Amino acid sequence: MTSRRKYRKLKPGRVGKVDAAAAREPQPLAGWSRAATSAAATSAAAELPSARQDHAHSTTAATPRDAISDGSTTTTADMGSHLDDVNRDALVEKQPAFETRVFAKRWAILVIFILLSASNGAQWIEYSIIANIIAQFYDVSFSAVDWTSMIYMLTYIFFFIPAAWLLDRWGLRVSILLGAAGNCFGAWIKLLSTHPDGFWITFLGQTIVGASQMFTLGIPPRLAAVWFGPDEVSRACAAGVFGNQLGIAVGFVLPPLLVSNGTSDEIAYDLNTMFLSSAVLNSIILALAICFFTARPPLPPSLAQLTAQEEKAFDNNFWSTLRKLMTNKDFILLFITYGINTGVFYAISTLLSQMVLSVYPEETVAVGQVGLLIVVAGMLGSVVGGICLDKFKKFKLTTILVYLFSFVGMISFTFTIDLNSMALVFINAFFMTGYLPIGFEFAAEITYPAAEGTTSGLLNASAQIFGILLTSLMGYVMHTFSTLTCNLIMSIILIIGTVLTGFITEDLKRQKAHAVQANMPISATQLTSCSVPE
Repeated sequence: MTSRRKYRKLKPGRVGKVDAAAAREPQPLAGWSRAATSAAATSAAAELPSARQDHAHSTTAATPRDAISDGSTTTTADMGSHLDDVNRDALVEKQPAFETRVFAKRWAILVIFILLSASNGAQWIEYSIIANIIAQFYDVSFSAVDWTSMIYMLTYIFFFIPAAWLLDRWGLRVSILLGAAGNCFGAWIKLLSTHPDGFWITFLGQTIVGASQMFTLGIPPRLAAVWFGPDEVSRACAAGVFGNQLGIAVGFVLPPLLVSNGTSDEIAYDLNTMFLSSAVLNSIILALAICFFTARPPLPPSLAQLTAQEEKAFDNNFWSTLRKLMTNKDFILLFITYGINTGVFYAISTLLSQMVLSVYPEETVAVGQVGLLIVVAGMLGSVVGGICLDKFKKFKLTTILVYLFSFVGMISFTFTIDLNSMALVFINAFFMTGYLPIGFEFAAEITYPAAEGTTSGLLNASAQIFGILLTSLMGYVMHTFSTLTCNLIMSIILIIGTVLTGFITEDLKRQKAHAVQANMPISATQLTSCSVPE
């Protein structure tokens, strides 16, 4: 059901009508002032009959009988045509003002989210990138160290549905504050774990931080849709994903620089420095979120966002939306392909240290540099992908191309890892991590007007499921057989994902909603010839 005005082409001799749905306006949306719009819609529906009656009274003295007696040539057809003009002009004058606007504050909101997402991403990989030092200091296995990464994925799988419901029900601010608070609390707990028997404490802190990502990981498409205009939404989503990638880059680079292999006391001191820096930074980010982050702008940035909120006012059943998504063939295919691509990236990131050190045992710092290169390439890929989507709107084509290049890059990485070729690592990562915002935006298009937080939450859940499976399986294959076998299997998985993407139907529903705003009639002449997409 929708409250959108449906404009019809008015034919000569026929009075235009306003759909009954236009009179059933939803209650004003929280945070958005739509009183003028609702009043105009109700007024238009109420006053058109009045205009018709007024015109009838004004022509009572000019009946055909009186016209003949006066020598006039007025006919019934002329009267009907004039009546059409009056009704058409009344409809245009009473047409509700669909006011949309973007605010400069949207950039501050985006920056705060980028900082929060980056702080969470940095803590994800800070143990795995120095896996040999962590295993030695805490006297645990490499598998235990791998779980400091996989705990992020596991907690998300269990709690993403409540987090998506909370985002859908209470909005951006509540989700952001919960995510920032969890990040901060977990970071301070880690500060208590800088002694050899403190692995359970550091793992507890990591679990809290990992659980906090369920409140932030699905935010980018929702934040972009709520705050940014139609021509900015894909780039804003890409920038939100960019924040997480930026944090992962920091997580790759800083731990090898801050924590060096040595005695237990030296390692403890280095870990204390790293954990304290993280705790202070996360405290600052939490303060910024509390003071400056707001849920939504005073007015919607686009007609598509206004319409989506109106749809939500009529159908606010989160579980119904979830059921519809999981029975949508195209979304299911995207759910699988997104999980495959992102799961491979998660597996490579977690196992990177063990992959590189198996070839270059003394290059602990170099591992971080390779990880940085992977993520920087991915950040550039995210931005380029967002720009391409905003400019060309070719979601399926862009997705398939990125998938193909991910496969080619993975094959190159597989056969050249022992050649120390940074250029090939860069190419691989550019396309693999660049897929993240493209997947979010493709899902928002084919499932519109479903809440972006719900669709991105499901996609991220798929990524976590595939991430755990691939990390565990590839870790076993790498240690049992070889790194070459491990990478070949992931390459084959990527080509399977490419094939499955080809079966997705590209139905860009959100772009059609944006087209309504561009085609909205603003005059009586346009009203008679306007056709608004359903």
